[in-house]
Formats: sequence, structure tokens, C-alpha cells
Amino acid sequence: MSEAPEKPFRLLPRVTPTNEHFWRGGREGELRFLRCGPCREYVHPPAPRCPACLSKDLAPAAVSGLGTVHTFTLNHQQWVPSADHPYAIAVVALDEQSDLRLMSNVVHCPADSVHIGMRVRVVFENHDDDVWFPLFEPVDGAAQ
Repeated sequence: MSEAPEKPFRLLPRVTPTNEHFWRGGREGELRFLRCGPCREYVHPPAPRCPACLSKDLAPAAVSGLGTVHTFTLNHQQWVPSADHPYAIAVVALDEQSDLRLMSNVVHCPADSVHIGMRVRVVFENHDDDVWFPLFEPVDGAAQ
């Protein structure tokens, strides 16, 4: 019987009423950002007002979780002992809005196969049944 692979070390964020939609959306398989009611802009990181129209009418909304690697780097430095090096850290531009971007890891593929323009989709990694980290994996065939 094989053991499940150990999750990578991650610093857990402080979950607050302002950001819990983001950190806990993965429980339902949703990547959530604040969205402005009047102008429909997504707002990330969370803010009390929409930067586009200054409205305070913001509410969590789910996105498709599909995007494109805008830029990336490969981390080779082992800050903590683990077997997941090197790994890709990417800025992913989400399909819903050109300036809606998220920095995360690209997983489930060799790090050296990650490239600018790669199509990715969100997957979640749960920690302590309280935080779901949004990570990205290649859309079928994107790593080739």
C-alpha cells in the first residue's frame, strides 16, 4: 500500500471576512474574486472599492478557472526540505478579464515544460480543511 504524497510546505494565509471567498472557494471547486455590481469588473486583490468605478457594491463571484501563463520563473532554491524542486511560479491571466491575474504554481507537469502562452486551469490543494490554495495545471495537451 502506497502512502499519499506529502503536500508541499506552504505558509497558511490569515483568512478574514475580506478574503475568505478566495481562500475557501475551493471547497466548492470555485475560484472566486470580488466583482463590482455596477461595472462588472473583477477586483483582485480584495479592496473596499472597485478601482474602475469606485463603487462599494462588491460581491464574491466565481470565474471559470481557465487562463494563460502570462509569465513564469522556475524556482530551484530549496528554502525548505522537499522533493518538489524545481517548480514553476507563474502569473496566470484569467480568461474573464485581461487584467485579472493571479500568481501561483503550475503543477502536474514537468517544470521545464511550462511556457508563456500555456493554457491552464485551476486545481485546488487543501490545507487544514480551512484553506484551498488555487494552483494551475495544463489544459489537456498544453504541456507537450
